[in-house]
Amino acid sequence: MEPLYKEYVLGLSYASYIFVTYLNYRQLRKLHEGRPKILTKLVTPEEFDRFTAYSIDKSKFLFLGDAFSQLQNTAVIYFNLLAWLWNVAGRWLSSAGYSGGSEISQGVIFFLLISVISSITALPFSLYNTFVIEARHGSKTLTIGSFFVSGIKGYLFGGAVGVPLIATFLYIVQWSGDRFYFYVWMFACLFQLVMVSLYPTLIQPLFHECKPLQDDELKGHIENLARRIGFPLGKIHVAPSDPNKHTNHGYSYFFGFSPNKHIAIFESTLKDTTRDEVCALLCHEFGHWKYNHVMKLFIIHQIHLFGIFYIFSHFINHSGLYRAFGFESKPALVGFMLFQYIFSPFEGLATFLTNALCRKQEFQADEFSKRHGYGESLRAGLVRLNKQDCSNLNLDSWYSTYHYSHPPLVDRLKGLVKTE
Repeated sequence: MEPLYKEYVLGLSYASYIFVTYLNYRQLRKLHEGRPKILTKLVTPEEFDRFTAYSIDKSKFLFLGDAFSQLQNTAVIYFNLLAWLWNVAGRWLSSAGYSGGSEISQGVIFFLLISVISSITALPFSLYNTFVIEARHGSKTLTIGSFFVSGIKGYLFGGAVGVPLIATFLYIVQWSGDRFYFYVWMFACLFQLVMVSLYPTLIQPLFHECKPLQDDELKGHIENLARRIGFPLGKIHVAPSDPNKHTNHGYSYFFGFSPNKHIAIFESTLKDTTRDEVCALLCHEFGHWKYNHVMKLFIIHQIHLFGIFYIFSHFINHSGLYRAFGFESKPALVGFMLFQYIFSPFEGLATFLTNALCRKQEFQADEFSKRHGYGESLRAGLVRLNKQDCSNLNLDSWYSTYHYSHPPLVDRLKGLVKTE
């Protein structure tokens, strides 16, 4: 008797949906509580009420989005829609004259079909979030035209990256045989390194252009801070807030390999913050560099990725898995998608543990900034950025632990107080 893969996946899907919905309910209930005590002198009642109203709107909308996603996933699994799309891709290939069929070509068409359908089904929710919820609370920056232009750019970029990525993945699987997991992992590792290198200089300018920092006094403060810490500072850029977020939300980041690392600070970060607050926030980022947090996470991620590909190598040729979802053949791309359904509980656990490590690193970076004399400025800067972001200031502990890789503002403020 073959394992009941479809029943397992559907049951797991609904168990996950019920759990996440319960967390959303806990969060919505938490939003109706009053201001946390630590925010009494930092956030006025009017500000807190405004941010809470925004969070309640977002939280209620989340119930609708999650319910739709669950129904959509149920239909895809129950009615074997993945197999139907795979066959559509095959028929398109045949009609184009590829009578023998090609798993790589069919896999690419299959990937594009899923991408288009996913974009179309998500569009109403994205429009409502941007032009109703964000606009209602004063966070929208995009017009309807720029919304679609930004979306099309993102879609074209996703296709430009995704198509060769999928094709290369399938080629490596076909070429390397039973030990494909090692070669696929090596390719994924190399791809990530290349993307990290190319994104700031070649990819990011396609969406928004960085400009040199014009504030000479602030620039001098940042350069002095970098010298004091030993940070290998290159250029300092100012970037527009990420248009793909459709809001004023923004912060900063650094990029590049030694000996030079460049800083990009979002315009929204500079808009209302003081120079000391900007330096405090950047000192937090320098803390990540000093403790080598990015490299540690990268190594952990690579170990995790290798484990996924290795375990998948034991599923890729299991005919019962494919038959359970309506497939007559065993295409590798489909097998990987179905394997992710099966493996999702372990992925959830891995994400939970990784988030826990990220939160620990954030506290370490906060303490690093405070140790260099920016405790008060960091607190003020974090509060100011959360006000810009209209962020949720009253997070349920279960909800934030499950969903967030960064600690909530209240926890970060409490952590800074404890280090004094």
